[in-house]
Amino acid sequence: MADDRIIVGLDIGTSVIRVAIGEVDESGDLHIVATSAQKSAGLRNGVIVNIEDAKDAIKQAIEAAENKGGILVNSVIVSIGGSQIESQNSRGVVPIRSNSKGGTSAVTREDIEKVIEIATAINFPADREKIHVIPQDYIVDGVAHIPDPINCLGYKLESKVHIVTASKTIIQNIKTCMERSGYGLDGVMLKTLAETQAVTHSDELELGSIIIDFGAGTTDILVLYEGAPISTCSIPVGGNLVTNDIAVVNGIPFATAEKIKLEYGCCYPQMITKSNDLDICLPGIGGQPPGLVKKSEITEIITARMTQILTMAKQAIIKNTSDIIKDLSGNIILTGGAANMEGVVPLTGEVFHTRAVRVGIPESLGGLEEEYRRPEYAAAVGLVVANKGIVAARTGRKKSKRQSGSNNGDENKESLLKRLRKLFF
Repeated sequence: MADDRIIVGLDIGTSVIRVAIGEVDESGDLHIVATSAQKSAGLRNGVIVNIEDAKDAIKQAIEAAENKGGILVNSVIVSIGGSQIESQNSRGVVPIRSNSKGGTSAVTREDIEKVIEIATAINFPADREKIHVIPQDYIVDGVAHIPDPINCLGYKLESKVHIVTASKTIIQNIKTCMERSGYGLDGVMLKTLAETQAVTHSDELELGSIIIDFGAGTTDILVLYEGAPISTCSIPVGGNLVTNDIAVVNGIPFATAEKIKLEYGCCYPQMITKSNDLDICLPGIGGQPPGLVKKSEITEIITARMTQILTMAKQAIIKNTSDIIKDLSGNIILTGGAANMEGVVPLTGEVFHTRAVRVGIPESLGGLEEEYRRPEYAAAVGLVVANKGIVAARTGRKKSKRQSGSNNGDENKESLLKRLRKLFF
């Protein structure tokens, strides 16, 4: 039987679909009770291109987690990322409602909602849908850096916000996949935004940090500054290109190249010495005998492509945050499968000219197994952590749902957005 205290994060990746099931106990503590990882199907560069294949793969992944945790899943929160995501910063200004004597007035919740509404009053293309509106700062009468302006006295309230939009078609494809697989959709959430909840520390948010998520088809980036996101972007290259390079250079199948990358992959030649320069066996193709290749040769291939990916990521960050990039003094946090690769931390440090690089590992949240404490699970776990409040909303509405006999999906979406507005404060 399904439990109202269950939260399910579904990270639909180009090559792997990952699921994390969290449960909030009576004391309000969150625990990860089950995870699963299944091969993807019907996706290209993070985008669903075949709904039937994607639906089947999603269903298999969720069922695997259900069986592992002995839990029946009703609905999920889905990550979204890749080239279909766009973002921009905006600002709004409103007068604070004057009191009867015409003096300064205290900021109310209505004032905040109004200033955010004005800040987001932008004419987006018809094919775009807003998925997140996140306040970066509030300013009262010129005084900035006010995390919560409620009850502050003044005449004028300003807000800076970060707006994330996605393709309506992509969102509709996700909804269709979930409907056909038999699961409800609690909402969609930007992948890198979810990851901040699983792998970042409060000081990293304030000092300004960069999350780089290495996917198979794309590499997604989120720049944080003074406790809020200021840039969201994606580059159309990922781990599959690394695998393809290994396959082409050595004349081997893609699947074999992927196995070699996972078992022997290194992207920092300085880490290869005579003692660890292993011989790697290559299968014979077309009747040819098997061959051998040195680990150092594979490392050269991987390093060239990983350097290109990181350089493109750096260029995208500079393009979008040229006036702030020098002020970032937190960490570069690496997530996704390639974050496990030997040498990725020092290589990233060289490309970005910094030593402040680390791998993003989700915090321990209990459970019989802690396989989720790996960078490739950052998004799935982050979806669960970021939406912990959905349990309170769900249990609080339980009586009214039974009376009405219906469930309003738009209410879920609005609830998610309201929580996101307070996500970093």
